[in-house]
Amino acid sequence: MDLFDKLLSDKGALGQYSFLDEDVNYYFFPKLEGEIQPRMKFKGQEVLAWSLNNYLGLANHPEIRKTDADAAKEWGLGYPMGARMMTGNSDLHDQLEQELADFVSKPTGMLLNYGYQGIMSVIDALVDRKDVVVYDAECHACIIDALRMHIGKRYVFPHNDIENCERQLKRAEKLANEQGGGVLVITEGVFGMSGNTGNLAAIAELKKKYKFRLLVDDAHGFGTMGETGAGTGEHHGVQDEIDIYFSTFAKSMASIGAFIAGPTEIINHLRYKVRSQIYAKSLPMPLVVGGLKRLDMLRTMPELREKLWTIVNAIQGGFRERGFNIGTTNSPVTPVVLNGEVLEACNMVVDLRENFKIFCSMIVYPVVPKGMVILRIIPTAMHTLEDVELTLNAFDTIKTKLDDGVYREAGVEGAMLAKT
Repeated sequence: MDLFDKLLSDKGALGQYSFLDEDVNYYFFPKLEGEIQPRMKFKGQEVLAWSLNNYLGLANHPEIRKTDADAAKEWGLGYPMGARMMTGNSDLHDQLEQELADFVSKPTGMLLNYGYQGIMSVIDALVDRKDVVVYDAECHACIIDALRMHIGKRYVFPHNDIENCERQLKRAEKLANEQGGGVLVITEGVFGMSGNTGNLAAIAELKKKYKFRLLVDDAHGFGTMGETGAGTGEHHGVQDEIDIYFSTFAKSMASIGAFIAGPTEIINHLRYKVRSQIYAKSLPMPLVVGGLKRLDMLRTMPELREKLWTIVNAIQGGFRERGFNIGTTNSPVTPVVLNGEVLEACNMVVDLRENFKIFCSMIVYPVVPKGMVILRIIPTAMHTLEDVELTLNAFDTIKTKLDDGVYREAGVEGAMLAKT
């Protein structure tokens, strides 16, 4: 078979739904336009947006906008030119990674150009064929992709199942000892779909019985969790037990880039092994300068995090009081779990966007099991209590219509018609 013929005959798990997007960019690859704020434009009309990971509202903060603009004017987007190891280093790169490390209470940090490719490359650099990885089943796709490349053994445990995690650790430790390797445990601070936190305290407790190192992906926890915003490890009181701390700038920092932090000798070792950094151009200076400003605001403006949690508590409390299932979330991520098929989900989304002017992300099979739909709400410090009340009332209505079979009876033709 011709390679392209094969690709076109199997559109993949999500591509199979491309027929729904007859109105281009409606369900998939939608385009939100205008200033980054709670109310933006979608298909020419104003909608209340609950789908941006702009937790602290920094994406469009006036101070951030000025810093970014001034840095771009001073440095341009080309500087520094070259890979970090060769000609792409600067004092400001060094400063940012050290300030990030200090903030999360680690000796040293290392900048990464992107979160996804960065963590993949870090994991690749940490383990070899003799090492064994134990990981949570609901880890992000970037971690799963990294483990697909791992040529050694890996064991998975059901999400936050510590009893099973210990069983996998026993297997991993035995095999690693036989092979002369080590054990790496990987979990997340906050899981982006469910919103619940990794059971970091229980995993850290297992260090008393087993020899392993712990890597935590805290993309959604950095800046939102913990007394100072230093992350989920701080929130659970086990920051010191995290051996390699990872986070991205794409959430609370509302930018591009990422970092890892940990023991100085290990981070310095990784500088010479993380291929996504060795063979890639350095992070452009405006992003570094902007990162320093964002980190400074994160540290010195706790009111942003306090406002975020005011909105989080209001909308999550409201959903629970009204009988909605939002799972076990204990972070800002708010998944509203409903029973329905893909076409019912499409009709709900159309109803929300067209008739209630509310925009949130739709998550369907195969990301979640068949018969389940998640409408994911991401609260931010920019939202208001009025936004919360409007949204709760809208969800009351769509839940009633879902239970009454309205969205099922409409079928996909109803969704298409509602958009016109």
